[in-house]
Amino acid sequence: MINIHQKTLQDLEFQTVLQQVNEHCITDMGKAKVQEITPYKKKETLLASLNLTNEYVSSFYNNNRIPNHGFDPITKELQLLNIENTYLETQSLKKLVSISLTVNEILKFLKKFEEYYPNLHKYTSHIPITKELIEKVDAVVDRFGDVKDSASPLLSELRQSINKLKGKINSSFASALNTYHNLEYLDDIRESVVENKRVLAVKAMYRRKVKGAIMGGSKTGSIVYIEPEATLQHSRELNNLEYEESEEVVRILKELTNFIRPSRELLENYQSFLTTMDVIAAKAKYAKSMNAILPEISEERAMYLRDAYHPLLYLTNLEKKEKTFPQTIELKHDSRIIVISGPNAGGKSITLKTVGLLQVMLQSGMLIPVHERSKVCLFDRILSDIGDNQSIENHLSTYSYRLKQMNYFLKKCNKNTLFLIDEFGTGSDPELGGALAETFLEVFYDRKAFGIITTHYANLKLLANEREYMANANMMFDERSLEPMYKLALGQAGSSFTFEVAQKNGIPFNLINKAKKKIERSKVRFDATIAKLQKERSKLEKTGASLKKNEQKKLEEADKLEVINEKIQKKLESYQELYDSNQRLIYLGQKVNVLSEKYFNNKQKRELMAELFKLVQIENSKRKKVSVKEKKTVKQKEQQVKKEVEKKVAVIRKKKKAAKKKEIETPKPKPTLKVGDRVRLEDGRAVGSIDKIEKNKATVNYGLFTTNVSLEQLELVESTK
Repeated sequence: MINIHQKTLQDLEFQTVLQQVNEHCITDMGKAKVQEITPYKKKETLLASLNLTNEYVSSFYNNNRIPNHGFDPITKELQLLNIENTYLETQSLKKLVSISLTVNEILKFLKKFEEYYPNLHKYTSHIPITKELIEKVDAVVDRFGDVKDSASPLLSELRQSINKLKGKINSSFASALNTYHNLEYLDDIRESVVENKRVLAVKAMYRRKVKGAIMGGSKTGSIVYIEPEATLQHSRELNNLEYEESEEVVRILKELTNFIRPSRELLENYQSFLTTMDVIAAKAKYAKSMNAILPEISEERAMYLRDAYHPLLYLTNLEKKEKTFPQTIELKHDSRIIVISGPNAGGKSITLKTVGLLQVMLQSGMLIPVHERSKVCLFDRILSDIGDNQSIENHLSTYSYRLKQMNYFLKKCNKNTLFLIDEFGTGSDPELGGALAETFLEVFYDRKAFGIITTHYANLKLLANEREYMANANMMFDERSLEPMYKLALGQAGSSFTFEVAQKNGIPFNLINKAKKKIERSKVRFDATIAKLQKERSKLEKTGASLKKNEQKKLEEADKLEVINEKIQKKLESYQELYDSNQRLIYLGQKVNVLSEKYFNNKQKRELMAELFKLVQIENSKRKKVSVKEKKTVKQKEQQVKKEVEKKVAVIRKKKKAAKKKEIETPKPKPTLKVGDRVRLEDGRAVGSIDKIEKNKATVNYGLFTTNVSLEQLELVESTK
C-alpha cells in the first residue's frame, strides 16, 4: 500500500503542479477533480492511469485526434431525476442529449482506433452507447428547445386551435381599430400592448364611447388603453387553450422524464467519464508543454533519472526564455543514499526537489520531463524535510521541529522508503548536530532505505565515503570564476568554497588568513583538498566534453565517407557493366567484320549464313531468360548509366577542347635567330641556313638559291652550336 504524507506534497510544491495542470482543463468538474489528485495507493491503478495519459499524449502526434470531451454539468438534472414526480425542462433535456452524443462519439472513436489506443478503449469498454434517450428527446424537443407540435395528438390539436384563435383576435382587433380610427376616437399612436395583449390607445374624452375592457392608461391620463369587446371573448378562450397547452407540455415532459429516470446511473457514469477524460487530457497537455514522457518502470529497487528537469522551474524559465539545467542522478543497490555537498546557490536543494517532485508526480499518474532512457521504481513512502521548518503555531524552533521530523522518519523509514532531507543536521551546535545527523543517517542506511540529503558537514561526507552503499556527490563550480555550473557530479564530495567565495566577494585577505588560523588545520586541509579535487574534476569534465565533441565529428565524417564510398562503388559497378557490354559489342562487330571480309573474297552465301547463325546461337546461349518488366528495368538502368557516362565524357571533351584551343591561342615565344641557324618558312617545307641578318631581315641559303625573308616569317629548325 502506497502512502505519501501531506507534508511531503507541501514540501515539494505539488499543489503548484496541480494548479498548472488545472489550467489545461476545459470543464469546471475537471478542474475540481484535478485539485483532488494525490499519489495512488495501489500500483495497478497507478500503472493504468499512467498508460491512459501516455496514450492521450500520443494523440497529439498522429492524425487520429481524440474527439472533444467538453460538456455542461448535469448535476442538478441528476438530482431532479432522483426525486419522484419532478420533470426536466427542455434545456435540461438538451444537456442530457449533448452529453450522451459526446460520450457516444468518443466511445465509437476509441473502438475504431483500438489499435492506437488499447488502454483507453479497454477503460471505456464497459460504458454502453445509448441511442434510445437521444431519439426519445429528439422526438419531443426541437433544436430551439421547444416542445414539438408532434409530441402528442392533443398538443397538435390545441396549438392548431390556438393559431386559429390568434387569427380571429387579430382580425377582430383590426376591424375595431379601423372603426374607431375613422371616428377619430384614437390617439396618434392608435394602439399599444398591455399584459401581452393588443389594446386601442383611446383619447380619454372618448373612453365611454368605446366598448371593451379598460386595461390601463398613460401617465399623463390623456390616453386610456382598451381591449375591444370583439376580441375579449376570443382572448378568454385563448387563455383557456394556452392553459390546456401548458398542462399538456408538462404532462409530455413528465412522461419523458419518467422514461429517462431509469438511465440516471448511466448519465452519472457519462458525466464521471467525461470528467476523467478532462483530467487525463489536462495531464497530457501539461506533459506536452514540457516534453514529459513515461519512463521505464523497474521492478527492481533502482532509479536512473537522466536529464531530469524540475517542472516548475522549467516552465518558469521557458516563459522567461531562460535556460534550465537538467540533472542526471542514479540511486541503486550499491549507491542507495547520496550525500550532496558544496556551496550554497549551487543547485543542491533544487536537485533534491527535482527527484522528489518527479517521483510524486509519477506516483500520481503524471508523465515526467526526463530522457527516454531513464528508469524509475515505485516507493511505498516518500519522506521529506525541506525548507524553513520553524513552526510559529507550535512555538517550536527550527531544531526542535527537525528533531520531531527525524523521530517520524525513524518510525516510518524502511527499504521501500525514499527520504529527502535538505541541510541535514543544521539548527544546533555544528559538532553536536553533525554527530546526531550522522547517527540518524546510519540508521537509515542500516534499514536499506533510499535517499538524498544535502549537507555542509564534513563528518557526513566522510561517512558517505566509508560506507559501501552510500555515495558522495557535489554541485560543480567553475574553478576560475567560482560561478555555479548547476551540474551534479557523482562520486566525490564538494567543498563549500567558504574562503574562496569570501575572497571573491572582496573580504580582505588578512582577515581570511586569520579565520583560517582559528579553525583546525586538518579541517582546512581537508576542505582545500576537496576544493582542489573539484577543480581537477571540472577540468577533466571540460576535456571529456571536448573529446566527445571531436569523436562525434569524426563519426559523422566517417559516416559521410562511407555513404560517398558506397555511391562510388555503385557507380563503378554500373560503369563496369557498361564497359563489359561495349566490349562484347566490339567483339561481335569484329567477328561480323571478319565474316564480311571473307564473303567479300569468296562470295559464299551459304557459308556466310551458317557462320552468322552459329555466332547468333553462341551469343543466345549466354543470355538469360527475363520477363518484359525486368528487361525494361535493365534497359532503363543501362540508358541511365549511358547518359551519365556520355554527360561526363562530354564534359571531359569540352575541357580538352578548351585546353587545346588555349594552347593554340597562346603563341609560343619565338627563339632569337642568328647566323648559321637552320630555318624554314612558316608555311614552307624547304630548310635553309641563315647567311646574314640585317635590319630584321635574313638572307637564307637553300643551296641552289638564296632569298631575303623577314625574321618573323621564319621558324627555327636547328640552332647552330
